[in-house]
Amino acid sequence: MVQVEEVADTQARAQTAQTEEWQTDAETESNASDISDISDDDDFFDPNSESIYDRVVALKDIVSPKTRSSLSRTLESAQAWASWGWFSAGSVAWVVSTSALLVGLPLALAIEDETRIVQQEREMQMQSQGQQQVSTGGDG
Repeated sequence: MVQVEEVADTQARAQTAQTEEWQTDAETESNASDISDISDDDDFFDPNSESIYDRVVALKDIVSPKTRSSLSRTLESAQAWASWGWFSAGSVAWVVSTSALLVGLPLALAIEDETRIVQQEREMQMQSQGQQQVSTGGDG
């Protein structure tokens, strides 16, 4: 069986005592200083120097763990839905673009060919009418 025995660390106790002594000296000196000295001090809190990250981290102490976990779940759900939406939009864009290429391009080429054929038929009719006018106009 194992026995646990506490070993006293005399050096750590001496350092702790010395640190406490220094803190009490500093408190005594700061209490003795004048209030006008405090107003001249530049160590006051400056809200302009605080970042947004610092403010959010400070909210951790204000917001309860239950609320934080609920908020975390809500944000994770929103992220999942946004990711799904982005993926779905990409899939829809791919389907539309490939469908347009597979159906729309041949259709556009067929319509262009049909338009060219109709135009050639009109030109041929105009040529035959012109020849008929020339042949009838030359006889009369």
